[in-house]
Amino acid sequence: MFELIQSGGLLMIPIIFCSVMAMGIVGERFWTLRKKKILPPELVSQVWNLAKAKRLDTMTLKHLKDSSPLGTILATGLMSRSLGREVMKESIAETGRQVAHKLERFLNTLGTIATITPLLGLLGTVVGMIKVFAAIVSHGVGDPTILAGGISEALITTAAGLSVAIPCVIFHRYFDGLVDGYVLNMEEESLKLIEVIHGTRDELE
Repeated sequence: MFELIQSGGLLMIPIIFCSVMAMGIVGERFWTLRKKKILPPELVSQVWNLAKAKRLDTMTLKHLKDSSPLGTILATGLMSRSLGREVMKESIAETGRQVAHKLERFLNTLGTIATITPLLGLLGTVVGMIKVFAAIVSHGVGDPTILAGGISEALITTAAGLSVAIPCVIFHRYFDGLVDGYVLNMEEESLKLIEVIHGTRDELE
């Protein structure tokens, strides 16, 4: 494996660096974007029960805000519940945008890696072919071993760049869709709570 990497030339170093960074991001996103951590089950029902029991004091709301992304949105809305339905809705929408931005953390980096690694591979191909033509000019085409180094460098860097980029594209699309789904679910749960608190809905389903 080391000889294969070595044959790819200096451009294998940034490609390997990108692959390590991508693996770290994918692992971190899988851990962070767990559904039970983002959307704790029955959280809205628990908050509604606390509201009915008049137990939504400052400490309870602070604990709710720190508990999960959904809790952050609900707590922000509840802090402004006395100002009316529209103000509560606007507060939730604003906080929802901030939470969505946090959930998308590192996804731009992953997308960038997916974009630049094929380009690094292509650059390696160009460098390898330049070496091939330089060898032909210097030594002719009589010795295939002289040409083999440049050709192998061209092919290895291309393959390495694509091998990193393809999984990055797949995971980027997956996490992007996952975040969009979470944002929609949080918006739906928040609207349920708004409607119940302000009397436009009888009970939570």
